[in-house]
Amino acid sequence: MKLNCLIIDDEPLSQDVIEDFVKACPELNLVAICDDALEAGEQLKKNQIDLLFLDINMPKLSGIGFVKTLKEPPLVVLVTAYPEYAIDGFEIEALDYLLKPVSFERFRMAVNRAVERFLTPAKPSQTHIMVRANKKNYRINFDEIIYLEAQGDYVRFVTTEQALMVHGTMKEFIAQLPSAQFERIHKSYVISLGKVVYLEGNQVNVGEYKLPVSLSYKDALLEKLKS
Repeated sequence: MKLNCLIIDDEPLSQDVIEDFVKACPELNLVAICDDALEAGEQLKKNQIDLLFLDINMPKLSGIGFVKTLKEPPLVVLVTAYPEYAIDGFEIEALDYLLKPVSFERFRMAVNRAVERFLTPAKPSQTHIMVRANKKNYRINFDEIIYLEAQGDYVRFVTTEQALMVHGTMKEFIAQLPSAQFERIHKSYVISLGKVVYLEGNQVNVGEYKLPVSLSYKDALLEKLKS
């Protein structure tokens, strides 16, 4: 599978960097490099585009404004030098938010998310997960979950209402959670991003709980919290 992508950026140096990164990813097919949103609009009319690497601050029409004009926009990865625009990414449901200068490692993470989204399309209507505990079937709404904790052959669901020990693996339950709302922070913990109060050192405060953050997951968590 190859995802057809566009680079939309008015800075030649940034164009060159992202172009090199795209060519290093076998899952991506670069269709065109556009200097502004209007040029990108013409490409979208002529080609099937799956993914945009989109700068925000551009002449004529901003990247955010451009996506808002599209009836059915492709997946969008925002690429910008301005962290203050992160909140605007929520308005267009951006897949990821990359700050310049972009490292290949961080770029690769965004590509992985795009590939994952195509392999497992989001289910907008799904708002809950069903689990079995104490010989009962429980419906748990995603927005009630605070965190999950792996404990041997069980996963502990801690919600705003209760805590349940559910037989199964963390991998099994992660696959059923929307990736935009939840993030793994440790081999034993997955948290709800909406419940995060603050991150301090190698601990994150979610609701009234303080949980450990592994070094290998910390960068991804920080990036997700920015977006």
